[in-house]
Amino acid sequence: MTWHIGVDIGGTFIDFCAHNSDTQALHTIKVLTTPDNPGAELRSGLEMLQVRHQVAPSDTVRFVHGTTVGINTIIQKKGAKLALITNAGFEDVLELGRLRMPDMYSLFCSSAEPLIPRNQIFGIAGRMTAQGIEGAPLDLTQLKDIITTCHKQNVKGIIISMLHAYQSPAHEDAVKAEIERLAPDLFVFTSSEIWPVVREYERSTAAILNGYVHPRVAGYLGGLQDTLSDLGVPARPLLTKSNGGLMQAETGKRNCVSMLLSGTASGVTGACWVARQAGINRVLTLDIGGTSADVALIIDGQPQFGKDEKIGDYPLHIPSVSVSSIGIGGGSIAHVDAFGVLKVGPESAGSTPGPACYGRGGTQATLTDALAVCGYLGHAPMAYGQLTLDTKRAFFVMDEIAQKLGRDVPSTAEAIIRVAVSEMFVEVEKLVSRAGIDQRDYTLMPFGGVGPMLGAMLARELGMHHILVPHRPGVVSALGGLVSDLKGDFVRSLFVPCTAQSAEALQKANTDLITEGNAWLYEKQGFEADGDILISAEMRYAGQSFEVDVPLEQKWIVSGDITAIRSAFDARHQELFDFNDPQAEAEIVNLCLIAVGQSQPLHMHQQPVQIVDAPMLKHAPMRMAGEEHLFAVYARDSLAAGHRFTGPAVVAQEDTTCVIPKGLQAHVDGHLNLHLNFNESHAND
Repeated sequence: MTWHIGVDIGGTFIDFCAHNSDTQALHTIKVLTTPDNPGAELRSGLEMLQVRHQVAPSDTVRFVHGTTVGINTIIQKKGAKLALITNAGFEDVLELGRLRMPDMYSLFCSSAEPLIPRNQIFGIAGRMTAQGIEGAPLDLTQLKDIITTCHKQNVKGIIISMLHAYQSPAHEDAVKAEIERLAPDLFVFTSSEIWPVVREYERSTAAILNGYVHPRVAGYLGGLQDTLSDLGVPARPLLTKSNGGLMQAETGKRNCVSMLLSGTASGVTGACWVARQAGINRVLTLDIGGTSADVALIIDGQPQFGKDEKIGDYPLHIPSVSVSSIGIGGGSIAHVDAFGVLKVGPESAGSTPGPACYGRGGTQATLTDALAVCGYLGHAPMAYGQLTLDTKRAFFVMDEIAQKLGRDVPSTAEAIIRVAVSEMFVEVEKLVSRAGIDQRDYTLMPFGGVGPMLGAMLARELGMHHILVPHRPGVVSALGGLVSDLKGDFVRSLFVPCTAQSAEALQKANTDLITEGNAWLYEKQGFEADGDILISAEMRYAGQSFEVDVPLEQKWIVSGDITAIRSAFDARHQELFDFNDPQAEAEIVNLCLIAVGQSQPLHMHQQPVQIVDAPMLKHAPMRMAGEEHLFAVYARDSLAAGHRFTGPAVVAQEDTTCVIPKGLQAHVDGHLNLHLNFNESHAND
């Protein structure tokens, strides 16, 4: 027996997915998180897998882990106390930022406080030019006094971000070496080792975020390695990354920033795999967990990427799967504001104490409590039998809100659900507007613990006709880790015109990137098969303030075919903006490389499809659209390929519940995915 295990930690649960490569069996479980004792839930889950499904730790050949330790550290502002060293005269880089307000329509908004306050930012003499040549000598003698001040301020680590380090890291490296000599007790990161790109603020912020989470992430990963070793797991742990790929846990101890969005990215990767199985290449994903709802687009079977994601209040300028998030999840707390308006989130009850209906001491009404009051929950063992539904408690905590609104409890619960769905509607509308697509041409894929409960309601509001619910929707992010590849991103800032005179610089940068990418893939990650190299350029027309990512072919760079590169840029600009200008000057700002080590494909049995009516478990009263209805209840484990039925219904399973409103046609495909259509003409799509 050989097992591949994927793990993903959310705000309320940690999810496990175990795949047997010999028998193709797939087993899943959920375990409540333990915020006060991070890592304990991991041991509990692995032990539960062994007891329930005979998943022997010693037979685990692949272990992939996604964690929220980094992003939670930033959101909760519980990171390391840092100092920043930069060039003299540029100490205000964090205060200035991009001089943009968080909300241009609000007169009362304010920018977030920098993670490093002004009295912990130090400038030293010395400067590199934009050409990577020393313009002024570096004065390392100033570091002794700076380090003395840092020790007095109880600083734990130092970030070094100096002008034009993307062209030459010589000054940053010299400062780092001197600090390590003078103060070996302080950890040090340079901006050029984290993400060496032009734009001082974004480069500085990436390095600061990396250092801010470093102690907690490194400590957590060390504990992860110890836990796996204690349990006899021979596989070296891999981590899911923000770019949808993987890296060794040992690499993640220093390259922390690349895993900040690992959970959301892994969910989209898992959704891509499910969509390919179902033969669908245009998908809007809806991942609703305990604390947030995350939406993303899959176009032509591939996730969309960006370099302008946000971590809390701070920009993250590294390649990441593009995901839009709002603070509404199953644990989101409902409340009535000072104006008598019902609000949901962003504060969450988490796993401790959790929603009131969990019976773990929760005293505030949450979205999950509203779902319980409406009767959608409790038709299957919750969280694999770890929770017992307490509907009376949900009614009790909902009553306070009902009184404030002048409603009864059931209508208040429905109102909470409608508010949550409307907030998601707004976020999806913004996402599809930016992407320039019509969501009605896409399939909605809801997953996570709450996604399938609200997915059909949201799809109806969006005018979407087809919904695809994965076989195990509650653990798609954990599944995503199992189907991900090793993936490393590398960049060189060039700032050269797109002309024949730049061919030599482009070729040198390409050679350097290939060397760096191969070293990462084969030496640091230990990949033993043949990897893939993907190359692209970030280009723009002269005068533009943003770049377009343009996929390139290696032969264009090697042969110096600038004409082909320019044509690819013009075509990409036309595709994105319905406009291009082949006569205008163009610039190559960055050359980017992705080193990919493909994982072994995950094989699953496909069942033969036999069209028959699905066996119903029972009827149960539930509330929807202001009325109580008798819903048909189906057990997910009893649904086979070809089974069909019509809403109103719920499909109950241990990792989530799928709510199917009246008028939807449902059928099960050969991979046991559930397809929902709003009219008969789409029933067999």
